[in-house]
Amino acid sequence: MTKSQTSKVTPWEVSGNIDYNKLIKEFGVSKIDEKTLKRIEKHTKEIHYMLRRKVFFAHRDLNWLLDEYEKGNKFFLYTGRAPSGPVHLGHLLPWIFTKWLQDKFGVELWFQFPDEEKFLFKQDLSFEDSQKYLNENMLDVIALGFDPKKTHFIIDTQHANLMYKEAIKVAKKINFSMVKSSFGLTDQANIGSIFYTSMQAVPTFLPSVIKGKNIPCLIPHAIDQDPHFRLTRDIMPKLGYYKPASIQCIFLPPLSGTEGKMSSSEDITIFTTDSPKEVERKINKYAFSGGQATIEEHRKKGGNPDIDVCFQYLKMFFEEDDKKLAQIEKDYKSGKLLTGELKKYTIEKINSFLKEHQKKRESAKKDVERFIYKN
Repeated sequence: MTKSQTSKVTPWEVSGNIDYNKLIKEFGVSKIDEKTLKRIEKHTKEIHYMLRRKVFFAHRDLNWLLDEYEKGNKFFLYTGRAPSGPVHLGHLLPWIFTKWLQDKFGVELWFQFPDEEKFLFKQDLSFEDSQKYLNENMLDVIALGFDPKKTHFIIDTQHANLMYKEAIKVAKKINFSMVKSSFGLTDQANIGSIFYTSMQAVPTFLPSVIKGKNIPCLIPHAIDQDPHFRLTRDIMPKLGYYKPASIQCIFLPPLSGTEGKMSSSEDITIFTTDSPKEVERKINKYAFSGGQATIEEHRKKGGNPDIDVCFQYLKMFFEEDDKKLAQIEKDYKSGKLLTGELKKYTIEKINSFLKEHQKKRESAKKDVERFIYKN
């Protein structure tokens, strides 16, 4: 757990003004440098805009993973979603990048749905509600276009017969003090939450178990989930498996400002099922602006894109064209582009994305069983 006067970053809570350079030092991850980007580009023939713009900014053992890949030891991808509410734009960010990795490297993805996690950690969430969210959340993942032949959904309670015997091997190597120090748990934590990280570790080596050979693993995830995988990396060599490599992204900010991250618990979050009118209402009413108080003042002084939520959404997610983004930034800073105009453009980009996503989400209802792993 990381705390300071201004921020808090744990797998279950993110708040305040996040200093990502500080997190690199405190979590012990490495910054993605130009040399590593060039190694990736050698295989992908292009660099994803989330890498170019440092949305994915840090890693663990990414160069080792590329070494293995170049030897012919193909890796697999692992990421996931703990069902506790509807999917919002912030959830999609790492998944879209994960799909790019799957496409470019031609690798399998093991997508974990730990349907017990948030039930154990949230007092107000029933297990029955988590199951409803599970079914809805799967549709959002499928809608992004993952390859059904190379994508396997693992659901903790449904695949317990496959996962539990591996989880207890992990659990035997972890003591309570390790869990407390990694996650900030206290003696009042329920025993399910203490055991849970053992289940989170299983997909990092489950394909190696199934296929009977040691396979490298790459985990794309937001930086707040890193404590789970730091602990996992300590355990894996003791069980005879590779330490999982990982690549971390920053948080898509909430509409209310550039601090913290978008949360399902906030009423002003943009969900994947929102209507065009709802998106327009939320952006116009709640999106924090980097503009000036009046049009006259904005024309004279210009806006600050670094704190403007709409610009951050375009930069991190919705505007892939670097030249277009640079022009928007220049015009906003100069005062040529007004806050209302920037909001209007962002609304159009989000709604264009969601229109297609919602069509694919509806179509995904017939495909869910294709994605659930059959063991």
